[in-house]
Amino acid sequence: MRVLWIVTGLGATATLSACSTTGSVGHPSGPQLVPSEKALIMPPPGGPAIVGVVERTRGNGVEQTVALSTSSRIPGQNYLRVHFFGPQGSTPDVPGATFRTINESDLRREIARAAPGVRMVRAATFLQNTYGPFGYASGRAQNGDTCLFAWQQIRSPSTSSGIGRGFGMIQVRLRLCDSHATARQMLNTMYGFTIVGTFKGTMWNPYGDAAGADEMLGRTGQPIYPEGEFSRRSISFDYGMSQAISQPPPARRKAVERVSQPEAEAAAPTGPRVPLPELGAGVSGGSSSTEATGTTVPSPDCVGTAAMTAACRK
Repeated sequence: MRVLWIVTGLGATATLSACSTTGSVGHPSGPQLVPSEKALIMPPPGGPAIVGVVERTRGNGVEQTVALSTSSRIPGQNYLRVHFFGPQGSTPDVPGATFRTINESDLRREIARAAPGVRMVRAATFLQNTYGPFGYASGRAQNGDTCLFAWQQIRSPSTSSGIGRGFGMIQVRLRLCDSHATARQMLNTMYGFTIVGTFKGTMWNPYGDAAGADEMLGRTGQPIYPEGEFSRRSISFDYGMSQAISQPPPARRKAVERVSQPEAEAAAPTGPRVPLPELGAGVSGGSSSTEATGTTVPSPDCVGTAAMTAACRK
């Protein structure tokens, strides 16, 4: 009988606990749309414009895909993708992403998926933006559209001898296809984007220590001169408008130069020009340089000794 009471009591307790539990509906740990203001990476000023931001939270970081405006007939969406590898907080039910650096096999697959049907060729030129070196591949489709896929890994060059710093890593991907811009113009996006997301804690700093001042500053025998003109080439971030503000063709530019000549020169009569007499010829020292000049012929009465008379001096 005692055993029966114990079993009955356990069943009643389980029933009461089940009735007191309130159910709730929530989103699973998957991609979610976030406002554009929450983007962890921003395109350069002037575009391409942000269409939407999709965020996926990982157990060891955050991944965002910033969709960009697209004007191309190539299937797919233009985007800036950033992946932060680092601490995310207490998310035990969220799986973590594989912490692996850029490798050749994964990179080939990413390039092939970026622009279906476009033969992408990797550039062998070493390039570097504000965050460090990066690489890219570009190609031209049969319909004339140009596609570009770029990649970059931002990680501290050292971990401070393993003391626990510089463990964070950021990976960036850019996919752009355009019907009018060239690959060089679209490459300006890799120089103009801004990473606005940060890691909490100095031990996850992916940029490394700040660079010191130039050793030549303050040294004797190392003069520094003012710069005559801006040394870098101006970068036009808005690659869609670069051709609209370009200089006119050489033939048109010459015509403009001809029109802009001084009016006096344009109105000058054509034909033989008679040179003016030299200034000061036959003019006394007190006369103005604007007076008419010429040769003075003396009177016959003032020849010889009569030249010294008062009448001939006038």
